[in-house]
Amino acid sequence: MAYSAELMDYDEALELFEPVLGFEVHIELNTKTKMFSDAPNFFGGEPNTNVTPVDLGLPGSLPVVNEQAIKYSISLGLALGCSIRPSSRFARKNYFYPDLAKNYQISQFDEPIAFDGTVEVELENGRVFQIPIERAHMEEDAGKLTHIGGATGRIQGAEYSLVDYNRAGVPLVEIVTNIIYGAEKDAPELAKAYVSTIRDIVRSLGISDAKMERGNLRCDANISLSPRGSGTLGTRTETKNVNSLRSVERAIRYEIQRQAAILAGGGTITQETRHWHEDTGVTSAGRPKSDADDYRYFPEPDLLPVEPSLELIEELRAALPEAPAVRRRRLKDAWGFTDLEFQDVANSGLLVEIEETTAAGASAAQARKWWTGEIARLANVADVDASSLVSPLQVSELIALIENGELTDRLARQVLEGVIAGEGSPAAVVESRGLKVVSDDGPLIAAIDEALAAQPDVLEKIRDGKVQAAGAVIGAVMKAMKGTADAARVRELVLERAQG
Repeated sequence: MAYSAELMDYDEALELFEPVLGFEVHIELNTKTKMFSDAPNFFGGEPNTNVTPVDLGLPGSLPVVNEQAIKYSISLGLALGCSIRPSSRFARKNYFYPDLAKNYQISQFDEPIAFDGTVEVELENGRVFQIPIERAHMEEDAGKLTHIGGATGRIQGAEYSLVDYNRAGVPLVEIVTNIIYGAEKDAPELAKAYVSTIRDIVRSLGISDAKMERGNLRCDANISLSPRGSGTLGTRTETKNVNSLRSVERAIRYEIQRQAAILAGGGTITQETRHWHEDTGVTSAGRPKSDADDYRYFPEPDLLPVEPSLELIEELRAALPEAPAVRRRRLKDAWGFTDLEFQDVANSGLLVEIEETTAAGASAAQARKWWTGEIARLANVADVDASSLVSPLQVSELIALIENGELTDRLARQVLEGVIAGEGSPAAVVESRGLKVVSDDGPLIAAIDEALAAQPDVLEKIRDGKVQAAGAVIGAVMKAMKGTADAARVRELVLERAQG
């Protein structure tokens, strides 16, 4: 099904309206077991194998809180600058959905574990925002529906749906911001930067894999437009489960342009959830959503309140890693990057990957070159996050092969493609594809002599002192060696043979 809407020019939209933002980011915690059961918590697995009676909502089964999930949630709350509630409790959020076997979700309502925080976010232009955090609350994830048939993969038009409860009960923390004013034309970039900052925080805490393509980190982006000078809030939409940093940015920009066109034409905005379509770069209507949705919250009767001791809170506070802004300044100094070079890294959203690559032994300059260069290019072509293509360890191994003289940059790009294609480690791809640089001069000399014999005029030019003519021979040799020769060494040998 194709979705289309009239869009207003972005700059024109900003002249007429002020964008007002809000974000709900869901973080899946990487505990060994689920939030309320001892079912294993890991990505993948055959459908409906990582489940217990609790996850399936079977009669007589009772939830038990995961202690590690509580600690992770407190750590995250502290890292967000939040206060930790001395006593918080779980609540039942009642609504029917096929992937919630109990017909309710165990969440937190009026007593979240963490509240009133602030996160500092820096944009590419150096503009700094203090993002107000309303709350961070614990809950369990729902299962996953797969819709069969139809053209979009969504429930509309599907012939039937399959449900997998492996994800049901996975520990979640939902981070909810307060209303964010003042972003103006930077609203799309701020959305991307905020989610990137949250991802950096949870990764540095070690509490989540935070892989957006796997759903470990999901963002619901709220946007409304306020007419300039009106002092009133507009009607908001909520774009659900956007699963990449680039898509968060694109979705906010699209909604600003779509809503502006509707309002300028005298229409009204429907308060609703919306779906983001990665392939076409548009949103489409989901379901109407009212602030007065009645989920019939009431305290979960099978779970006691969570009452962490002051000693535990202070112990977790003392173990917090650096704040993202402090960490960025330290890494910039340690890596010796210029302001422009480090801004390139920050804008790429690959700071963690580059840091982990250097920790695995690569130089910071090479790590930056490969992550923000070829890997980012391939990710852009595939329209995925670069971090989903290759691991920092694999990139470090690739760089080591280059610096050891076993690969040229050209060969390394081929090796990288093999690694991304699932052919194994960089060393394994080098071996299987036969891509190692030829270090034995024998085959090189044979190829050079053949190229010189085929181009006697070039040989004479070199002997007459026109060394730039060697380029033609070098090119022929590199072609004959299928890129496995070191061009610098070939040049040396060409000049030696020509003068010999």
